[in-house]
Amino acid sequence: MGADLRGKREALGRGRSVRGVVLLACGSLLAAGCANMPDSGDVRAVKASNAGDSQVRVYAVAPRDNADPEEIVDGFLEAMTSDDPGFATARKYLTRQAARTWRPEASITVLTNAPDRDQADRMADTENEGKSYPISGRRIAKVDARHAYRPEVPAEFNESIHVVQQPSADGKGKEWRIDSLPSGLVLGEADFLRNYRSVNKYYFASGENWVVADPVYIRQRQDPVTRMDPVTQTVKALLEGPTGWLGPAVDSRFPSGTELKKGVTTLTTDDQFTLKVPLNAKADHISSLVCKGMAAQLLFTLGDLTSARVEQVELQGSDGNRLCLLGKGQATDEFSPVRDPGRGENPFFVDEHGKLMMLSVASKQLDKPVEVPGPFGTGALPLTYVAVDREENRAAGIVQEGRALRVGSITSDEEPAQPVVTSAGPRREDRLSAPSWDGHGDLWVADRNPVNPRLWMVPGGQGEPVEVSTPWLKDGARIESLRVSADGVRIAMLVTKDKRTTLQIGRVERTRSEGHESVSVESPQRAAPRLESVTAVSWAGPSRLVVVGTEAGGVQQVRYVQTDGSTSTTSVLPGLNGVTAVAAPHGEQSPVVADSNNDGIVRLVPGANWQPIVKEGRSPVYPG
Repeated sequence: MGADLRGKREALGRGRSVRGVVLLACGSLLAAGCANMPDSGDVRAVKASNAGDSQVRVYAVAPRDNADPEEIVDGFLEAMTSDDPGFATARKYLTRQAARTWRPEASITVLTNAPDRDQADRMADTENEGKSYPISGRRIAKVDARHAYRPEVPAEFNESIHVVQQPSADGKGKEWRIDSLPSGLVLGEADFLRNYRSVNKYYFASGENWVVADPVYIRQRQDPVTRMDPVTQTVKALLEGPTGWLGPAVDSRFPSGTELKKGVTTLTTDDQFTLKVPLNAKADHISSLVCKGMAAQLLFTLGDLTSARVEQVELQGSDGNRLCLLGKGQATDEFSPVRDPGRGENPFFVDEHGKLMMLSVASKQLDKPVEVPGPFGTGALPLTYVAVDREENRAAGIVQEGRALRVGSITSDEEPAQPVVTSAGPRREDRLSAPSWDGHGDLWVADRNPVNPRLWMVPGGQGEPVEVSTPWLKDGARIESLRVSADGVRIAMLVTKDKRTTLQIGRVERTRSEGHESVSVESPQRAAPRLESVTAVSWAGPSRLVVVGTEAGGVQQVRYVQTDGSTSTTSVLPGLNGVTAVAAPHGEQSPVVADSNNDGIVRLVPGANWQPIVKEGRSPVYPG
């Protein structure tokens, strides 16, 4: 096998010639007898694994005797993509010192493709001092030690791997090994998505009793470093606390220092789908109320793992005794930020006369739009934009060509209150944005006046407006549109600067002092850096967005994006031209709805294509 592999490397020539690993896949091939592995045949060259097939298994190949420096570098780059316990085979490519100090769990650098290895710099290296091999690619993200994914504007990645000769294991000669290398793992996006998957950890909004999603990446299968299965990895990540970005706005019910009981690497449910989670002594003396909150965090977190069905969580103390037991239904009823999250939802839109209408789109039958009660449904106050509160009792309407924000009932014909926010912008597009309701029942809107762009929060939708602190909104930048998450902790904003509109996710922080509340949006992060321009955005669940945008030199596309900026190969929705607005439900029962210049109001049911609903209309929204 070594001779065959070496021959293929030489035949393929310069650069990374062949994966120094064996790939095995059992999925659609089961019917063809994948379980019967061949005992002969050649090793085939594979450039990169299929990003969509998480069942592909990669097994690292140890360095052969007398391997040349190029083989050592290539073999190590490939071994980093494997499931090898402890990355033991990858460490065989390193010197003894490098093998001891290399920490693959410290970080992951994600490139668009597998890293390219160039020829050694002959001018810079000598046979005695070793050889330095440049590795390059296009960096798109970084994953830190707390499993948090952070996207980046695609940029050149240029590092090097240095190899030296050290005495061989038998002491009779020398062998090439790596003594200097980039920190952590360096993976192409396909290998990253094959090995890792996104899950939501859940913490409580600061001072509140509902949970907030905090997406992280864990291994698809057993973690090579901790030897933990995916369920145990997920629990461990939750216990470690929130990611650095979300941390200032959330709390954990787990006492500081709470960990899994020492030695636990596997957690499985019993025949009642109850997961028993043994903890260390830090959790021994908690109250029943705190324990219930801890169990709720676990139930919400484990609900994202399709490989494990968990209906109940039993927390155990260090002596193995039960601390508390909580069921999935109770956790959802008491701690979900969305009322009855399992129900279907109906969207609203503004018709050609400025009236607020409701659509019933949950069934296959496309019912006629229904005019809602109240002043917004009669057309007495023609709407430019609208937002319906999460209880579906009130609507917030932008009226008078964007000059005023008014709130009124959509269940009775009472008159709306006086304007709660006004704008003096010179043009409609320079005035108030579409509003948005958060889980507190507070109302948010941006004033796009170029003289003084600001962000407002109206407590309860009717109190004295609070100007939200946005110190980063400067140098001509302004918020074009916004959507606040159901938990009220995160805000998705389309921010325009220098004629370019990008999607930013900000962290909402609230401070209460002497009856006064201060609100700020902190640390905005680019959520879709690969999109050159973003047109519309909507929340589509606890940590997912539907985004309409355009890549550099590309066409407009509608796609799902995680709040941490990560995407998958299945995130792009069917094509639709001229989309100006999009609305998505919190759950899976209702379709995505969009406003298209060509087709009017359209809907997208899972497994189907876009279907026209209403030819004339705009501003489709789900409650929120």
